[in-house]
Amino acid sequence: MTTRRDFIKKTIITVAGAALPLTAFELLDPKKLFAQVAAEKTRVRWAFLIDTYKCVGCGYCVKACKLENEVPYEANATRTWVERYVLTKDGKFLADSPKGARDGYTTSKIDLGLGNYEEVKNNNIEKAYFVPKLCNQCENPPCVQVCPVGATYQAPDGVVLVDRSWCIGCGYCIMACPYGVRFFHPVHHTAEKCNYCYHRITKGMKTACVDACPFGARQIGNIKDPNDPVTKIIRTQRVAVLKSEYGTKPQAFYIGLDEEVR
Repeated sequence: MTTRRDFIKKTIITVAGAALPLTAFELLDPKKLFAQVAAEKTRVRWAFLIDTYKCVGCGYCVKACKLENEVPYEANATRTWVERYVLTKDGKFLADSPKGARDGYTTSKIDLGLGNYEEVKNNNIEKAYFVPKLCNQCENPPCVQVCPVGATYQAPDGVVLVDRSWCIGCGYCIMACPYGVRFFHPVHHTAEKCNYCYHRITKGMKTACVDACPFGARQIGNIKDPNDPVTKIIRTQRVAVLKSEYGTKPQAFYIGLDEEVR
């Protein structure tokens, strides 16, 4: 893992460029986005693409993430997770994510929490779908702004990292994240979150969750490379981001994102 000291050394010899001025958009303006990206001096800006139409809620991504990033398998905490949304014909809206969907969805019972479940009959389902979640690697990350010791910081390629050796466990970053992606590591007792498997992507590999997904629902790419497959999809298709109203400018883009998604 890249430490804060290593980061500081690299930034001394690297021109990081200005923060990417993406708009907090509902629908993407490709020409504006890529004109701004091309003007920057760094050559990489990691972005994530999730296709909700392809996600089946198998949970393979969650398993792979836990094993790759040493988050205890049985802990009720995970860097990435999958949510299930069900809209019934009689007007009910239900959502759950038991154990982050680590074991997939093997029953039609909706986990309401505290040991309570609700059975939904197939003939009463109006619409149902799965939505993977992970850190949005925001362009304006509130978690970085509130960290009092600089343990949470943003690398020149846009990924927000946590240096465990500096983290004091105050929890400010966990409270500041509007996406609920941060938690206390059950072993290290420091702030934890998805970092796009930084130890992998900086070596030319894919993230563990991308490699584990059998249906191609998850992709990672360099949004500054116009020839990157992820970039091409963002440029040519209708994509959306979560909670654009917060102005964080998230870099996790969704295909098929419904308004019910929280």
